[in-house]
Amino acid sequence: MDGNVAGALPVSHPKETFMANINNKSLKLAVQKEGRLTEETLEFLRKSGLEFESYKQSLFSTCRNFPLEILYVRDDDIPDYVASGTVDLGIMGQNLLYEERPKVKKLLNLRYGFCSLTIAVPKESEINDITDLNGKTVATTYPNSTLNFLKKNNVSSKMVKISGSVEIAPTLGVAQAIADLMSTGSTLALNDLRPLTKIYDSEAVLIANEKNVSLMDKKILLVKLMTRFKGVLSAKNYKYVMMNAPEKIFPKIKKIVPGLKSPTISPLAKPGWISIQTVIKEDIFWETIERLQKAGASGIIVLPVEKLI
Repeated sequence: MDGNVAGALPVSHPKETFMANINNKSLKLAVQKEGRLTEETLEFLRKSGLEFESYKQSLFSTCRNFPLEILYVRDDDIPDYVASGTVDLGIMGQNLLYEERPKVKKLLNLRYGFCSLTIAVPKESEINDITDLNGKTVATTYPNSTLNFLKKNNVSSKMVKISGSVEIAPTLGVAQAIADLMSTGSTLALNDLRPLTKIYDSEAVLIANEKNVSLMDKKILLVKLMTRFKGVLSAKNYKYVMMNAPEKIFPKIKKIVPGLKSPTISPLAKPGWISIQTVIKEDIFWETIERLQKAGASGIIVLPVEKLI
């Protein structure tokens, strides 16, 4: 007897459903359907000026104001979709690049989704150094990365691959240590674990199928999309600053905050005073503000930069 139930509709694979509905002239981007990067990825795309609808049950959505189709998939599937050319681009954690080594090209670090792959052990464990892992069992979702790291440190351990709640493995007696992604460390603490050593840092990255995006039509679209993405990323590094200062101290102010090219100035109603607008790098923001105040600037207003092209 045939395994199909009479009258039942055939179940489509997300990849097949997506490919049947997309516009082949558009760029195709795979993103995580549900997980730690999902909300930040959608927010990043919207900050880039892309307009689209996203629903939890959706397999894909079409941008209204840019030729881009978005496919929502499991994060583990993104490297395969991009490497096979099913989609042109993917946004995923860099940890998957380290673990799976797919044949894709990394285009951008997206500066969100920060975490680290960390080896951890129970708080009461006698394992206090990486060399103590010799002969021990490590449970992880990332066996390749973990094993390579241990081998580089001349440590021989057995790997147990677990998909899901890796933290519970020591309690169940499955392993003496775990290797898992950690952002705040709260999950380790809740499971009475402590970090032993860090394997690598990870963040969200944009990857591409190099063959697909080298085609002229898609190459042009990618340049336009990258301009949007880089504008959002550049803006994260700067603050927009407005201040008042006596005109005579402007040369001193300019040395402190030269701006991208030069600060913008305009006269105030008070004779001898000017308003100055410029941008300050985020990583030296507070020390720069202190220098401006010391130089004689006042009425300093700080605003976020939405995009910087």
